[in-house]
Amino acid sequence: MEKTLLSFGHGYSARALARRLLPQGWTIYGTTRDDSKINALHDEGIHPIHWPDGKVRAALDRASHILISAAPGADGDPILAEMADDIAAAAPRLTWAGYLSTTGVYGDHGGEWVDETTPLTPTTARGKARVAAENQWQAIPGLPLHIFRLAGIYGPGRGPFEKVKSGTARRIVKPGQVFSRIHVEDIAQVLEASMTHPNPGAVYNVCDDDPAPPQDVIAHAAELLGLPLPPEVPFDSADMSPMARSFYAESKRVRNDRIKRDLGVDLIYPGYREGLWALLR
Repeated sequence: MEKTLLSFGHGYSARALARRLLPQGWTIYGTTRDDSKINALHDEGIHPIHWPDGKVRAALDRASHILISAAPGADGDPILAEMADDIAAAAPRLTWAGYLSTTGVYGDHGGEWVDETTPLTPTTARGKARVAAENQWQAIPGLPLHIFRLAGIYGPGRGPFEKVKSGTARRIVKPGQVFSRIHVEDIAQVLEASMTHPNPGAVYNVCDDDPAPPQDVIAHAAELLGLPLPPEVPFDSADMSPMARSFYAESKRVRNDRIKRDLGVDLIYPGYREGLWALLR
């Protein structure tokens, strides 16, 4: 069946894509490790499968398209660790495969611009694991693979408003620090456009037009809410988790020309101001 998607690690971005595909008659199988999500996925029209489960292989046999959202762990890519041979066997008959990676693969560029041709020089353990996973997927013969390097994701339920409302938000300032971002609905439209116009081997940066310092985004959220600006805290003295601190280890601006030129994408939310305003509405 041509319109059958197997979504490995059916999470936030994949669910946004599903909301676009299901009205078009797609059948979607979604894997999850979390039993508490099974009923919710079913209610959304997804055929949920607990991972790992023998039912995944049956779904792969039916699939025309696969999407991989699961992040690599300490032992590498969790999907390939379990199903590398099955995916290699299915590869020649698949129409499209999408791997959701991260712009963290580019490493630190001191706030300068990067694009899809920039060498991959990650400095964090997470970024290095992503490069290794990209290489693993690219090495599967005959797999019609498309790699999507996502910037920082926000959208409904994921944004700065709750922290600003609760008074826990801070404007952490590290001179020269900029991040690129992307609204989850724009991720979904990029994936749909690629599925409509497959180009195996393609790599796409998925980000908006407006890389910005993180403190500016928090400040704009507070302004939209009509609340006082959260306090500025110097990065060096900020109390942050190792994970949060690692995000500040790299600074870059990410170009998105390719999704516009090759996929005809017109961003719904070209910058964080439009995205935050839509979330508030």
